[in-house]
Amino acid sequence: MIKKFISKFVKENGLPAYIYNGRNKTFNPEQDSVYYGGPLWSEDELHAIIDAVMSGSWLVSGEKVSRFEKKFSSIINLKHSVMVNSGSSANLAMISALKKRFSWNNDSEIIISTVGFPTTIAPVIQNNLKVVFTDITYDDLNFSLAEVESKITSNTKAIFVSPVLGNPPNIDKLVEISKKYDILLILDGCDSLGTKWKGKEIYEYFYCSSCSFYPAHHITTGEGGMVSSNDKELIDIARSFAWWGRDCYCSGKGNLLSNGTCKKRFSCWLKDVGVPIDHKYLFSNIGYNLKPLDLQGAIGLVQLSRLDFIHKQRRKIKQRFEKYLNRIEGVRVISETSEEAETSWFGVPILCDSPELKTKLLNYFEENRIQTRHYFAGNILQHPAYRDYGDANSYPNASNVLKNVFFIGCSPSLNENAINYVENKIIDFIK
Repeated sequence: MIKKFISKFVKENGLPAYIYNGRNKTFNPEQDSVYYGGPLWSEDELHAIIDAVMSGSWLVSGEKVSRFEKKFSSIINLKHSVMVNSGSSANLAMISALKKRFSWNNDSEIIISTVGFPTTIAPVIQNNLKVVFTDITYDDLNFSLAEVESKITSNTKAIFVSPVLGNPPNIDKLVEISKKYDILLILDGCDSLGTKWKGKEIYEYFYCSSCSFYPAHHITTGEGGMVSSNDKELIDIARSFAWWGRDCYCSGKGNLLSNGTCKKRFSCWLKDVGVPIDHKYLFSNIGYNLKPLDLQGAIGLVQLSRLDFIHKQRRKIKQRFEKYLNRIEGVRVISETSEEAETSWFGVPILCDSPELKTKLLNYFEENRIQTRHYFAGNILQHPAYRDYGDANSYPNASNVLKNVFFIGCSPSLNENAINYVENKIIDFIK
């Protein structure tokens, strides 16, 4: 009955306003906006939400989330995942787990790009680790691998890679560096779901990775994130940090077992107490509450069925916009790092020869209702919260990012009329 009601509502009213599914609406070039991102949903996601709420056994992280974790792991060809409430939380849980798993000391060094999203960098600082910044190259806007290698010391524990809008640096070179110096490669893959290198999922090249399910990203559960790895112990620790710091690692149906996944849920876990206590109330870490809702797992399961289409559409739309943008004098659209990459583009990165051209083109898009975004924070050391962590002037390419770089979207939610509208506006600008 509920499914019939949803289907009837959608038929009579369209999808709810919070779902921007432009593929299923008529694009009016006189008034509609072209958003840089948006969920590709249908009534299937609504059915999944209602089913999870009305017939699920648990409102917060439960069986739907557990199934989503397993399905997501299989798609990126890794063994284990834990879902959390955002991509930013995924980075926090991942870095916290890595520090404990490998007994990193305070001030152990993590190499990272100076340009990116703050919550790639913040968890390193929040865990009392030392951020070692590197400048970027304008070839692909990723960090300079030559500079990365030059920054490695005996205290370097990992290189934290965040591919720009899904476009990776040279993975072969990174793997070579990692093996040469015996340091970990870790991935902020929040913009990169679907990206491949030499035909393999990009996640397969990293010890562990994060992903985001924010509405603008490749798939969305409203909010949500994931930490993935082949190292089960690392994921168990990440789950602990995300679940208040408790020792129990039960998930899905395991949460409902009277004696837990470990088969000894009620045991003498605390010697000082001397009587059996519930494993669910044993705390081995100083953690957080980063748990998702079970309905988010239900949405994720539906969204994963669309991933291949989403990947292909993002690549197709990016190529179409790139064709026309590259005709603008003084403009270059960043292309794939190499022939080995198959980028699942989060956006179309536009590099302008001058700040004046960037401002002119960006304003033109916005005035014509085509959303733009900066390359995130630009040089993070130029921002008040991060100025004490380094000298922004030491990273000249990064310092010019906000002056010369921005991006527009290539969301698969755009229908053919919206895509044509953007193409025609670019042509008009050239004229």
